[in-house]
Amino acid sequence: MAKYKGTIIEESLENKNVLKKIKILKTEVEKVTAEHETPWLKKWTLHIVEIDETQADVIAKEISKSLDSKHGASWYADFKNESHHYIIFRNKIFKIDRSKKEQYGAVVKYGVSLGIPIHQLDFSPDIE
Repeated sequence: MAKYKGTIIEESLENKNVLKKIKILKTEVEKVTAEHETPWLKKWTLHIVEIDETQADVIAKEISKSLDSKHGASWYADFKNESHHYIIFRNKIFKIDRSKKEQYGAVVKYGVSLGIPIHQLDFSPDIE
């Protein structure tokens, strides 16, 4: 079974309980700079996570409900395996077939419509 890997920014979650339900492989704390466009934060905590394929839908839904609602819709999380890529916004989940690169267009368009800077919507089916 192909496990999913991705990054979740802890500060993006209003409810952090989902972090107790997934395997955290690595954690890094990064200073937030002006180009991150999150002036309400000085730093953020990046969790590299692994999610079982059998849990992916459930975890995606929980993340979607847990993302910060106080700062507009400026957050998303994502995780992927060889065949699929979940891109999760508050109350909206995209499950992309990675062999169909054209599906990413709708995700970028949705993210931009929420006010997320295009440089932060750097989804690429070719990046592991």
